[in-house]
Amino acid sequence: MFKKILIANRGEIALRVIRTAHEMGIKTVAVYSTADKDSLHVRFADEAVCIGPPASKDSYLNIANIISAAEITNADAIHPGYGFLSENAKFSKICQEHGIKFIGATPEQIEKMGDKSMAKTTMKEAGVPTVPGSEGLLGSLEEARKVAKKIKYPVMMKATAGGGGKGMRIVWKEDELEQAWESARTEAAAAFGNDGMYMEKFIEEPRHIEIQIIGDQFGKVSHLSERDCSIQRRHQKLVEETPSPFMTQELRDEMGDAAVKAAKAVNYEGVGTIEFLVDKHRNFYFMEMNTRIQVEHPITEEVIDYDLIREQIKVAAGVPISGKNYYPQMHAIECRINAEDIENNFRPSPGTITTFHAPGGHGVRLDTHAYAGYTIPPNYDSMIAKLITIAQTREEAIAKMRRALHEFVIDGIKTTIPFHKKLMDDPDFIEGNYTTKFMESFKLT
Repeated sequence: MFKKILIANRGEIALRVIRTAHEMGIKTVAVYSTADKDSLHVRFADEAVCIGPPASKDSYLNIANIISAAEITNADAIHPGYGFLSENAKFSKICQEHGIKFIGATPEQIEKMGDKSMAKTTMKEAGVPTVPGSEGLLGSLEEARKVAKKIKYPVMMKATAGGGGKGMRIVWKEDELEQAWESARTEAAAAFGNDGMYMEKFIEEPRHIEIQIIGDQFGKVSHLSERDCSIQRRHQKLVEETPSPFMTQELRDEMGDAAVKAAKAVNYEGVGTIEFLVDKHRNFYFMEMNTRIQVEHPITEEVIDYDLIREQIKVAAGVPISGKNYYPQMHAIECRINAEDIENNFRPSPGTITTFHAPGGHGVRLDTHAYAGYTIPPNYDSMIAKLITIAQTREEAIAKMRRALHEFVIDGIKTTIPFHKKLMDDPDFIEGNYTTKFMESFKLT
């Protein structure tokens, strides 16, 4: 087992890794930018190293500085968390070259599953259902026209290096295709330095349902059932729950088997998720694989009593998994609490928290790095907390979330707590009647 882990991340996920590492008797090293000197992950780690100024490119994305921090503190492993360098094949490879274990996927696995076009080809070969679309990248607008005609409109243009909704365009009819092609390529080139595009059939009334998987170094893979992540705004998740209110046991088994097949196709090591689009007829299609821990991992942990970070660390250290699959025994919901002003188009709201009162009680979990007096920097993602409720039934989990949100007090900044309060009273949400289009018609006021 590792003696010391450096966490190449910040905020609540860094704190989350520190907690499990300490329970396992492993020393921890926090890295931080000058903007994060007062963050709790810096306070609770055994050691802390400043790796640069506030800008991510100069700190949390600065591979040379992170490797140097690992070497001077004698860390024998690096946990990348999510975001930043967590799915960076180059970083995983550099860790290997420096004799530091990257707690995550290998460079080859990241490359294979990180490029969406290559991932889709790999999944097709493995027999995992994929959305009808182009075979690999589109070479020209003319080729895009031919594919669209074959799979029929509506279609979705997607950047192969995409993420966060950038480089994506829905095209409803042929005379919209050229403009979508040009604008998506321009946006993708600016965001990722890669204007490669592919096309898929646009799935109407889709649910976004992901399957959590874990694979060891000996070829065994388990699935840990599903999470429904359909409530999103601009392709960013707002609320997740497990089990999905849309799921049947038959569909769960089919999707779980497909996810295991997908992970085995790349000899996957570590924790990850296979993301699927599920249409209103419960047909499911592979969308992408995330080769890292997910923001929403706590709800899975709570419904199956399984510490995903602990198991992730054990797998990286060469410990085999059981190979058995897990199914939810409870119901859990996660609300992402962001420092955003919902009355002004979810505009980020950095600043100093003057009052912070955390909710508690049976079946309530709060993952956060925020506290009264903490100043939220404007340089990073606006998520400041994850509020999770766990109960025997979905109805009880919603009631518990409603109560917990009313207890949660954060003053000094704007947050998304008012949005979540409103959502918990929404008849369609209460009925489990939602798709990825839910936020398009949701009335905030």
